Amino acid sequence: MAKVEIYVWTACPFCIRAKQLLDRKDVAYIEHVIDGDERARQAMVQRGTGGSRSLPQIFINEQHIGGCDDLHRLERQGQLDALLV
Repeated sequence: MAKVEIYVWTACPFCIRAKQLLDRKDVAYIEHVIDGDERARQAMVQRGTGGSRSLPQIFINEQHIGGCDDLHRLERQGQLDALLV
């Protein structure tokens, strides 16, 4: 099973939507709630490939996937399941 990590803010609608997709697929994930924590956000940015500060940011097996739209795009293209093995 893949190691999935997601950086979120609690009330972020895009974060909730991304987590709902993972939950529907029964994917276990590590949730990093970084509400207002600028240090944690900076660590997230440094991990990512595009320097994005937007949330959520999703990593699968240490690979930066991107945000909510990127996760849903992978699902629509039929590529997400292969990453989650």
